Amino acid sequence: MVRAVPSMAGQVVLLTGAGSGIGAAAAQELKARGACPVLVDIDRHMIEPLAQTLGDDTLCVVADVTDMAACEAAVQAALKRHGRIDVVWANAGVAAFGQLAHIDPIAWKRVIDVNVIGVFNTVRTALPHVMAQQGFIAVTASSSSFAHPPALSAYAASKAAVEAMCNAWRIELAAHHVGVGAIHAAWVRTPLVTEGALHPGFVRLRQTMPRKMNVEVDAAQAARLMVDGIARRDRRIWVPGWVRWLHWLRALLHTPMGERELLSAAPDIERHYLEGLAAEGRLASSFGPRELQRAQERARQGSTAP
Repeated sequence: MVRAVPSMAGQVVLLTGAGSGIGAAAAQELKARGACPVLVDIDRHMIEPLAQTLGDDTLCVVADVTDMAACEAAVQAALKRHGRIDVVWANAGVAAFGQLAHIDPIAWKRVIDVNVIGVFNTVRTALPHVMAQQGFIAVTASSSSFAHPPALSAYAASKAAVEAMCNAWRIELAAHHVGVGAIHAAWVRTPLVTEGALHPGFVRLRQTMPRKMNVEVDAAQAARLMVDGIARRDRRIWVPGWVRWLHWLRALLHTPMGERELLSAAPDIERHYLEGLAAEGRLASSFGPRELQRAQERARQGSTAP
């Protein structure tokens, strides 16, 4: 049965990670449905042009979600412009690649800071205003919430954490008539995925997956499914629909049978990583180009701080 999708016209949606990928596609989808997206991203050069394409009334705020004060400033900017927040969508996320023995600790920690602490900061600062509207909390989790691939331990840990957070918050906030939805997506064609394809170890990892589970969904299509779920206030949003079966079978994923292909591929993945490490260095081997650039900028700012 196809469920009706309620209108989102006029709803104010605070959206993090709005500068590219799922976030940018979601901003366009929300605007097309008559919602009022408030775009939050760490990269000014990404969200300002996007906001201009969506119309002069589209608010964008530059903020690092790991900074609670910056998240609070984004919330206050949304309230000043629109007077309320109906939906907070914690979408900002990063990934790092590498085995426990080799990954740069800075990269591993950054994933947790953005994907877990950033989600908490985003939701916590917006929560009083979402509660006032009896609104909705959406968090971009992943199929990696329950399928935990090698060399992506930080990403898998972060997405398992936010799934757990959503489960707890859903119960806590039910009496306040606030809905909570975890978004579980498989491969979505975003810069995060296309940058991953630059690493031979990541390519080898994807070769372990069945063909159907390895197909990439276009970001615009993914955004439509996600916004449909948010409009319906779904507890879980599957992108694409078959991910629900993976969730139901999660207990089998990390049995010896379920891990067989990954165990076979793990030495190749490690070899590719070590080759990259020797050629590029630890941080460059752990991060994709965009996050590497951000890490280098943070390091420069730290070295010039008084």
